[in-house]
Amino acid sequence: MCILKSCSTQLLILSLFVFLNFASEAATYSSHVCTDGSFYRPNTTFQNNLNLLLSSLVSNATLHDGFYRTKISLGAPGEIKGLFLCRGDVTPSVCHDCVTAAAKNITQRCTNQTESIIWYDECMLRYSNSSVLNNIVPGVNLLNVESVPDSDYLQFNNILASTLNDAKQEAISSGKMFSTKEANVTSSMKIYTLAQCTPDLSTSECNTCFSSAISSFPNCCDRKQGARSLLPGCNVRYELYPFYNVSSVSTQPEFFSPSSGKGRISLIVAIVVPIVVAVVLLIVGVCFLRKRASNTYLSSFRQDSIVDDLTDVESLQFDMATVEAATNRFSDENKIGRGGFGVVYKGVLSNGQEIAVKRLSVTSLQGAVEFRNEAALVAKLQHRNLVRLLGFCLEGQEKILIYEYIPNKSLDHFLFDPVKQRELDWSRRYIIVGITRGILYLHEDSQLRIIHRDIKASNVLLDQNMNPKISDFGMAKIFEADQTQVQTGRIVGTYGYMSPEYAMRGQFSEKSDVFSFGILVLEIVSGKKNAGLYQSKHADDLLTLAWKHWTEETPMEFLDPTLRGSYSRNEVNRCIHIGLLCVQESPSDRPSMATIALMLNSYSVTMSMPRQPASFLRGRSPNRLNPGLDSDQSTTNQSTTSSIPWSVNEVSITELYPR
Repeated sequence: MCILKSCSTQLLILSLFVFLNFASEAATYSSHVCTDGSFYRPNTTFQNNLNLLLSSLVSNATLHDGFYRTKISLGAPGEIKGLFLCRGDVTPSVCHDCVTAAAKNITQRCTNQTESIIWYDECMLRYSNSSVLNNIVPGVNLLNVESVPDSDYLQFNNILASTLNDAKQEAISSGKMFSTKEANVTSSMKIYTLAQCTPDLSTSECNTCFSSAISSFPNCCDRKQGARSLLPGCNVRYELYPFYNVSSVSTQPEFFSPSSGKGRISLIVAIVVPIVVAVVLLIVGVCFLRKRASNTYLSSFRQDSIVDDLTDVESLQFDMATVEAATNRFSDENKIGRGGFGVVYKGVLSNGQEIAVKRLSVTSLQGAVEFRNEAALVAKLQHRNLVRLLGFCLEGQEKILIYEYIPNKSLDHFLFDPVKQRELDWSRRYIIVGITRGILYLHEDSQLRIIHRDIKASNVLLDQNMNPKISDFGMAKIFEADQTQVQTGRIVGTYGYMSPEYAMRGQFSEKSDVFSFGILVLEIVSGKKNAGLYQSKHADDLLTLAWKHWTEETPMEFLDPTLRGSYSRNEVNRCIHIGLLCVQESPSDRPSMATIALMLNSYSVTMSMPRQPASFLRGRSPNRLNPGLDSDQSTTNQSTTSSIPWSVNEVSITELYPR
């Protein structure tokens, strides 16, 4: 009875929360524009691609800081591009609700049309079948029917022009291309303005769009108390009431008249929001107590029961006959690579679907535990920047994983090849952002907290559009919610990517992955292999080289020479800066992946200055690493030393035993 009563109470609270949340976050339709004379036929490839595009936009509405752009190209008649932009002050949940409503409404208002755009108060969504998602689509002006009193008009007009210009300039210079500005006209009249561009526009393009939007106000909306100009690339709005979430963009208190219509709405929001916050905190508290009570059960579930659940899913199980038929009995012609614990083959299923088959070596270091670990982990992970597990096969001595087939192999296949690296222009190397999102998902956004432990170029696969997908989870570890660090006597990883505290003391955490990510970023920028530089007796290692150019203020000389003349100087500088912050000696000095994602997406974020990077490998033989020796200890210290074989094929290696 107590359990039922508790559940009923929680359900009632949750229902109240949903109701309040829905009441305060419902999307408000504004306008739309459809193309003239260009239509597609129902039940065609175009409509299927459009449905996939809209579904992709909706599913990514909480993951991209309010902006996401993608394309779908499955068969004729070519690809469809699309994007959404949410207002800079709204929460991810509001953004998701708005994009969901827009995706549903746009096909109803623009039936069978190949290019359309729809605006809501909280977001904008558009799609097009043109080769370039341009901004030629006509815009829309909306206005408030109320006029400014004649006695205040001149002062109102001057202050409005100045405030709109301030909002425009601040938006252009901000990382999110978004700004709000407020100004007092009289003691009882205040202007609220907003300016926002899509982040994919350049500064000059954004400036041009804002200027066009603002210049339309005198013709359409002179003397009006509020107006907005909606363009495909930007939007500008002003009102005499706070139409955006003032608290999220400013710390200054706002005052409004409760007697006005908008004032009443704001008053309702001001009352409802604290109630919602209190309810959320209550629910979180209940969940925390329940989680704490079942912590022991969860621990065993994560390590053991998750595998049992996996083996119960018949749809993921492949029989050996199917796998052998797909790979032509594991023929050498189908061999496409070698991972940390086995050979990878390309296969084709009977329905024509291409797959990648990872056949673990019988004598491999990865035994049943590692195999179950990788299978269980990857089956639970769903993210566009992680390789997708289709199934597995367990028969006799055979341990086989079946993945989606990634046609362009791994990043190192291009990055470290003197010929192929020319195919990686800077826009393609900026997959650094996608890699960041994948690792961030592992660390914070998936249902399990996961430390990969083997982030490197050969474990980043590239799909047909050169989008990155992190692979090889054989060494990954699940962290409990309250765990920040784990110590192990069995160190596994790849030479040149391991953090100092992990290689020397067996300590690993999220910051160990951050260190490996930093090495990878510096490799992508420079086109040089960290391990390759260690083998050279006369060259500086990659970290020393990067630090040298950073301190000498010549970062562009660190850049891969094949990119000279075709790159973004700001992005290159920022990536080198981030890379150096990631490889700091102390884990506490390294940023989290969430901070790194913010650094890459917003130029308004102030980054700390890096110190000289970790140096635990300098001056040591590339074939030896002494895990029991600290950098300041004498080499005569008696401690167990283990050999690390050099891995010419980027095979994950090392069994070290720190003292």
